[in-house]
Amino acid sequence: MSGVGVGVARQAGVVKIFDAHCHLQDRRIASVAPQLIRTALDSGVERFVVNGVSEMDWHIVKQMGDEYPCIIPCFGLHPWYVNERSPNWFKSLREFLAETPGAAVGEIGLDKGAHAKNIDFREQVDVFRQQLGLAKVLEKPVSVHCVRAFGDLLEIMLSTGPFPAGVVLHSYIGSAELVPGLAKLGSYFSFSGHLTSMKPEKAKEVLKSVPKDRILIETDAPDGLLSAKTSSLFPFPDVASVAETENQLGDSAAEATSLSKEGLNHPANIHRVLKYVATLLEMPEEELAELSFQNATRLFSYPGSKINSDG
Repeated sequence: MSGVGVGVARQAGVVKIFDAHCHLQDRRIASVAPQLIRTALDSGVERFVVNGVSEMDWHIVKQMGDEYPCIIPCFGLHPWYVNERSPNWFKSLREFLAETPGAAVGEIGLDKGAHAKNIDFREQVDVFRQQLGLAKVLEKPVSVHCVRAFGDLLEIMLSTGPFPAGVVLHSYIGSAELVPGLAKLGSYFSFSGHLTSMKPEKAKEVLKSVPKDRILIETDAPDGLLSAKTSSLFPFPDVASVAETENQLGDSAAEATSLSKEGLNHPANIHRVLKYVATLLEMPEEELAELSFQNATRLFSYPGSKINSDG
């Protein structure tokens, strides 16, 4: 046990922040995850929801959750990895969730974008439906990726919902018009640096359409780096060694961790997201930090969660 968790000494006056979606197990940053966690904790980030994306990384997410009290692990099959699933993927997913009572479900989803152009959408829907149904049966929150498929998402949620345990629409960049219907079904709306892909006026309209008790913030690290120019970027630490990552993730780890650090995101940069979202909402940063922290804490306080055990 690392001993790193909630309650780490922080600078006086630092706000508490909850990173509602990230990927610290990602091969691009896994070798420096301990440093990234420490930096984020010192900056005021108290919890991280770390989402698995395929059978290949679920064990790493579980290890991180076991080692760090501040990490809420999630297991799910992301649409980008549907073609790589094994015949026993769903059985394995159920086993990981059964063996890890504190875990939630995710990242799952639907994608009609360029990245998923070679992945049959009917297969995506089948995989998505199975996982969404599992989350509902287990009464666990589920983190959802949705790209150019919000109509399909709403249709599926209408036919299988509502979802009292919550659905996190991570890095939400859908329309304001969809928000009421999705919220009624149990959705929370999590905002990251991807929000800067929208024009500020449009982003503001979307943000103001979301009920205050359904707003979350996230980094989506190592992706989702805010594009708005600001001097508040936390520097990315040097990668001193890739040995641990190589052992966990295979031969491609050395290549991945030798890539340029430029453009890589990490959880401490959630302060940039907080500032941007608060500006658009015309709300003090401290108020948004407290609001989103309370929302995330409520959402992830399901039976068996670490938050409940801390309680």
